[in-house]
Amino acid sequence: MSNWKFLSLILSFAIACGFSIATAAAQTYPSRPITLVVPFPAGGGNDALARLVAERMSKTLGQQVVVENRGGAGGTVATRAVAKGPADGYTILLTYTGTVAINPTLYPNPGYDPRRDLAPIGSIGMLASVLVTHPSLPVKSTPELIAYAKSNPGKINYGFVPGTVGHISTEMFARSAGIKITNIPYKGNGNAIGDLLGGHVSMMFLSVLPVLGQIKGGTLNALAVASPARISLLPDVPTIAESGVPGFSAVISYGLAAPAGTPRPIVERLNKELRAALDDESFRNRLAAEGGQVLPGSPEEYAADIDREEKKWGPLVRSLELKVE
Repeated sequence: MSNWKFLSLILSFAIACGFSIATAAAQTYPSRPITLVVPFPAGGGNDALARLVAERMSKTLGQQVVVENRGGAGGTVATRAVAKGPADGYTILLTYTGTVAINPTLYPNPGYDPRRDLAPIGSIGMLASVLVTHPSLPVKSTPELIAYAKSNPGKINYGFVPGTVGHISTEMFARSAGIKITNIPYKGNGNAIGDLLGGHVSMMFLSVLPVLGQIKGGTLNALAVASPARISLLPDVPTIAESGVPGFSAVISYGLAAPAGTPRPIVERLNKELRAALDDESFRNRLAAEGGQVLPGSPEEYAADIDREEKKWGPLVRSLELKVE
């Protein structure tokens, strides 16, 4: 037997063994609880959405999906840790626009490349974003906010978590409206919202989910939504595009990802169970009641979504000349 034929047999055997091991792993997967890492502290829209998904997937997978919050550096700390962790399907990540499309440009060295270091599992959906202000700010609409900011440059401050859509959206809004506002960074939206409610912060862009009760109760004013169209939860609240900033749109999209190299059968199993969770009518209704829209898809479709998001937000971050050290 020639050396070439011998090497070919060895290679074929190795590939077959690798496939068999991966298939066997998928057949027994999961045999223990799965950790779903949320790259922000508890209390924000990311956390609430992750817990909805974990609750449903725990039932379909037959193993507990445990949510673990790991905040830091706008989501880069947790994303980097998961991306460099074991590719066995037992630690997965809640990805969102910031971690896959903004941070790689915003941070000089985030420590991961979403295309190279993550294996997309599937899209979850999107949440609407709303511009809210503290009642102490003497404005009741977006045009009034813009006029006040122009008369009082730098007086309005906003809370943000570096690398989030709320961060970039606010800077994009300020540039589009031609106003100057002061930024106050936070490690997580929970603390920022607390300061917003206390009047220490004047305004924020936030997902509707964590502040709907405060909007309904009047402790926060909703000036406009950042989506292309009005949302059913706040039908009387106009879009920012309707309010004097034409073309403005900034939605927050979410998905799940695993470390690159996770066996394909495991990725497919996770995608299958994620889609089953998203197909659940009660899940859809609950997400819709909290300002969200379900957008299921395959791993390949989510990979394409990540690519589109990066191509949208990356150039915007560069044009705004934003950097976080």
